[in-house]
Amino acid sequence: MKPTLSLILIIVIAGLCIGCGSAQSAATAAPEPAQSPKAALTGKVPVTKQTQDSKAESEAAEMMRMKIGETDVEVVWEDNESVEALKELARDGLRIEMSMYGGFEQVGPVGQSLPREDRQTTTQAGDIVLYSGNQLVVFYGSNSWAYTRLGRIADKSASELSELLGNGDAVITLTLK
Repeated sequence: MKPTLSLILIIVIAGLCIGCGSAQSAATAAPEPAQSPKAALTGKVPVTKQTQDSKAESEAAEMMRMKIGETDVEVVWEDNESVEALKELARDGLRIEMSMYGGFEQVGPVGQSLPREDRQTTTQAGDIVLYSGNQLVVFYGSNSWAYTRLGRIADKSASELSELLGNGDAVITLTLK
């Protein structure tokens, strides 16, 4: 029994050594040409630093901007389907009439249902969420509920947000620039 076990162990170790050797030779192989014959046939362009830079530039060019009344606010947007759908609505400018609710948030209709991934969460001042798939909510206080996260206002303190949002209904404008 022991010779069989030893033989199996030797085979496994040899297989691992051979696998490591081929991984090492693959790592030292010459880089692929700019467009391989397979890429030419399929039309797929390999990802390079240049294509990554172009993608980053086009994303930066299509940043969604937010105004509360006449005040520009810096938002760090989530990377999800809801934000992408909201960007499409903002392409021509989206004006949302907000209403105060509960003394800690402003709520307003986006005009249609957006994709949603509601999760139970506790919000903080500056959080921007989607409620019921069709309501934009901007918090200047805190609440716990099931929301889809859209983003967070990054350049305003809780007291600044309370001043912007806590003194009556507000208008939020979203644009794509």
